[in-house]
Amino acid sequence: MTTWQRAQTKACRSVLKAKLREVWDGLELARVRRMFNDTAGHEGVTESIIRCGIRIHESWGPGLLESVYKECLLIELEDAGHRVDTTRRLQLVYKGRDLKCQFCPDLIVDGIVVVELKAVEKLAPVHKAQLITYLKLTELPVGLLMNFNVPLLKYGTQRVVRPDLMIRRS
Repeated sequence: MTTWQRAQTKACRSVLKAKLREVWDGLELARVRRMFNDTAGHEGVTESIIRCGIRIHESWGPGLLESVYKECLLIELEDAGHRVDTTRRLQLVYKGRDLKCQFCPDLIVDGIVVVELKAVEKLAPVHKAQLITYLKLTELPVGLLMNFNVPLLKYGTQRVVRPDLMIRRS
């Protein structure tokens, strides 16, 4: 076997391992979702936001900066009839004192959904934690984590419900 063939085989194995890990993560997520009921609602709004994101992704594909996707999504959402807030700043208070720093969610759609946009190689657990923190601070029920740096947007989109709205199935 030549060096080139060994490199190709190694590359194929690494892609296969990544795909298997993705499938396993998906199965684990499905198992966890069956254990809880999502009481947040607003599926129609989140589906509309995802459709807007898909239109952008079909047009541009992956590889642009997050700020470009944000501007495009703002246009798509407004054209779809949604109210979008890009200016909300969340003041933090610690031990009764206002902190100088603020959290800035990317988009708040219809006063219901926090949308956090990413253009990264892979979503990390900290990205979901960030969105959950925004949901807690805004007291909004649901959020979307959308990573545009993927072959298909459905692989980079997660619907996240504020934890106190998840109830265990009996």
